[in-house]
Amino acid sequence: MSQNNIQSDSVQNPRVTWEGCSVLLDINDGDRLVFARLTAGSTLKIGNKKYSLRPLIGCPFGSSFQIENGTEGPYLSRFIPSTEEREGCQIVDECKDNRAIVDNNEAQTLTSEDIDEMRRQGAKGDEIIEALIANSATFEKKTAFSQEKYRIKKQKKYAPRVLLRRPSARSICEAYFKKYPNRIGFLRVDALSLLLSLANVSANSDILLVDMVGGLLTGAVAERLGGTGCVCNTYLGSTPSPVEIVRTFNFNNEICKRIVRAPLHDLCSDQTGTKKIDSCNAELNVQISTISIEEMPLPSKHEAADSQTIVSPQSKMGKAPKAGEKASEEALKSWKENGFSSLIIAAPDADAWNLVKVLLPLISYSAPFAIYHQYLQPLATCMHNLQQSKMAIGMQISEPWLREYQVLPSRTRPSMQMSSFGGYILSGTKICSS
Repeated sequence: MSQNNIQSDSVQNPRVTWEGCSVLLDINDGDRLVFARLTAGSTLKIGNKKYSLRPLIGCPFGSSFQIENGTEGPYLSRFIPSTEEREGCQIVDECKDNRAIVDNNEAQTLTSEDIDEMRRQGAKGDEIIEALIANSATFEKKTAFSQEKYRIKKQKKYAPRVLLRRPSARSICEAYFKKYPNRIGFLRVDALSLLLSLANVSANSDILLVDMVGGLLTGAVAERLGGTGCVCNTYLGSTPSPVEIVRTFNFNNEICKRIVRAPLHDLCSDQTGTKKIDSCNAELNVQISTISIEEMPLPSKHEAADSQTIVSPQSKMGKAPKAGEKASEEALKSWKENGFSSLIIAAPDADAWNLVKVLLPLISYSAPFAIYHQYLQPLATCMHNLQQSKMAIGMQISEPWLREYQVLPSRTRPSMQMSSFGGYILSGTKICSS
């Protein structure tokens, strides 16, 4: 079998990249985040140059790469960080400080012409950094922490590094939330994990979804099921919600077959009738925007120069297993008779109560449900209506809260910039009201 057969479970090692797989490239420790599919012709743009991604094929996820100069020009070369880099700056007793240092751009004697000449002679990025340190009049006067910050700053400019990350529910959610949170309904990673837990997503479950966050929720549920059970995406009208993000999870054919779609009309036809579904469809008037990774805008020159967090579009991709085929008649019949194991809704553009009152009868009795929304009021209204109609018990509205910490020697503290809002989740258990 060929290495680029993405559909073969017996050949592919999930811990090692292969030709045709999706990857998340972390450039300079989070300064840029780029989705790409590894092919023979795929490239990565860093600065004003493009680098081939061929050296990344066949490497374990978590590998680090650095730009080096070769006979055919600069290229991405795999490297292993030294022990000092992994441990960070060591604590030393020192009495010096930075108060006497004046930043007047006169401390560095190495000019840009000298750096260009070193590059023409084939000097590596690390050699340029050492030359900059040696020609700095103030480097030795700086504290150990300031020296480390200086090294990191120059390393990002003259020796950019790329971390090869595996696309997972967590990494994909974090990447989108940093730059384009509106494309995933402002669904933060802690809210996503809590959503799956409250809905009791576990092996061999049949999960009913309303995913209007680009397929992130669908991929996260399928990843947690691990190739068991089934994920059914339902939608109103004739056009299903786009689930393009599912393609970045590197699911094999077996998992993709368990991700299906079914219009709400088909699921409810024997229970509520066509007229009620059509009226509900008109009442909701859902406006679904097409969410596609390929349509994510390219970073501007100003953004690239400032090294902001950027989620760039994917490279041209080869064919991956297709998820979201139409559910079979046998599966529809089974779900109508037995009900789904749980219900999860992430539909920022739809009214929560109008969806729940139609979808809740589709899950079995004592089955959990979880509804995400970025605002509190729609969930509060839905919870009140559920209590009035006696359709569920044990309901609660949760607001997840996440704080990220910087953990370094002698400087552990909360991160200076972090999200203060993660949306709300309404959860509960369906009961028989008759």
